Amino acid sequence: MNYKWLGVAGVLWAVSGYAASPEEKMTTLADQHELALTIYNDDLALVKDQRQVNLVAGTNRLAWRDVSARIRPETALLRSLDDASGLRLLEQNFDFDVLTPQKLLEKNVGNTVTVIKTNPVTGAEMRETAIVLAANAGVVLQYADRIETGVPGRLAFAAVPDNLRDRPTLVMTVADARAGVSRLELSYLTGGLSWRADYVAELSAREDKMDINGWVTLTNQSGVSYPNAKLQFVAGDVNRVREEVRPQVLMRGALALAKADEAPMAQENLFEYHLYTLGRSTTLADQQTKQVALLSAAQVPVRKSLELHGAEYYYQGSYVDLGKKLKVAVFVEFDNKGAGLGVPLPKGVMRLYKKDSAGNAQFVGEDTIDHTAKNDTVRLKLGEAFDVYAEKKQTDFQKISGGRNYTYESAYQITVNNAKSEAVTVKVFEPIPGDWQIISESAAHTKPAAGTALWQLRIPAEGSTVLTYRVRVKL
Repeated sequence: MNYKWLGVAGVLWAVSGYAASPEEKMTTLADQHELALTIYNDDLALVKDQRQVNLVAGTNRLAWRDVSARIRPETALLRSLDDASGLRLLEQNFDFDVLTPQKLLEKNVGNTVTVIKTNPVTGAEMRETAIVLAANAGVVLQYADRIETGVPGRLAFAAVPDNLRDRPTLVMTVADARAGVSRLELSYLTGGLSWRADYVAELSAREDKMDINGWVTLTNQSGVSYPNAKLQFVAGDVNRVREEVRPQVLMRGALALAKADEAPMAQENLFEYHLYTLGRSTTLADQQTKQVALLSAAQVPVRKSLELHGAEYYYQGSYVDLGKKLKVAVFVEFDNKGAGLGVPLPKGVMRLYKKDSAGNAQFVGEDTIDHTAKNDTVRLKLGEAFDVYAEKKQTDFQKISGGRNYTYESAYQITVNNAKSEAVTVKVFEPIPGDWQIISESAAHTKPAAGTALWQLRIPAEGSTVLTYRVRVKL
């Protein structure tokens, strides 16, 4: 059925007839004195909304408009900043049914409405009353002498029901010891607000330094805007009691890229987490993604490495050919210290760029970093080398002994090829199980961990290097 007849005209008629009950006091964003948001990593935020409200002595019915549509009402806390002991919260209701033509119709099932029809010839309006019998899969109206489905005109409603609002509203019954203007603060937890860290870095021509810019990316899908809010962000894994998952409609937001923040992002310890505070207020609109600057560091020393990683399984059996054209991974790492760094880094994605011969920045890879403490090392896997690859085969395998403990002896040949016009160093990591010993080798190895052997091979330009070794393993 077509509901266009319940469009703008019907809504305007309804709104024009809407007035809060005389005892209800409405507070809007016009009363807002201060707004603060603390946003956590996992779709959670703490809202602190301060407003100036004129109350009477005794009981007040207070309608607090423009709360988040994703508010958790059980977390709401109202307090007076002027007289904390003089204000008592008696009851609260969260009205989340938002005013629409269909909702207005559904709320008036059983009520009398006015049906307005226009004579197509004369243009004169005719009015007739009817009772709404149903409003689900169509409209059923009972007139004085008949029952009809559908409406050949528009409907007029006497008023908007108390629990149907034009936007989400928290309605509270409070008792105040004194009359006058009070500064009230409503705080609550809500979903629909989240943040993450995004980092953009540019490698130098020699790939030994890079410039880093960090951004906080905010997303607001809470159903309400937050004008001129003080923003704080908590980095860390905060434990939460998980509720039953409810279906949500995900909406797209506009991407608003902020310019470099003139006010620095302050950082402090908070319990076992880290708290970041934006040095200025900003507006976070509903259905919007915004970025604010987190940090900036120039000429950060980096270390690039090419790595070939093996596997444990082939030290326990005969496999012969272990792979041709094996990919060599590319890693970059740096220490979180020095000018512009040396602060806890929130987890996020770091994207790296490098300029080509024409001076244009090209994307060369990205990786996720975890929460990183001061002075820790950040290690990024950017991809796999195009011109450096390896061939690996098992040249011998013997079972030396059995029984409760098995001893194997096996030999391997790894050929690393380099098609680049300059020499490179490739780190060959071999995870070896059990109690192991290298019997012979063509290049010396080191032991960075109990179960790992490491060879660092120098591969000449447009050439190759062959590594051979024999290992004895006791399991």
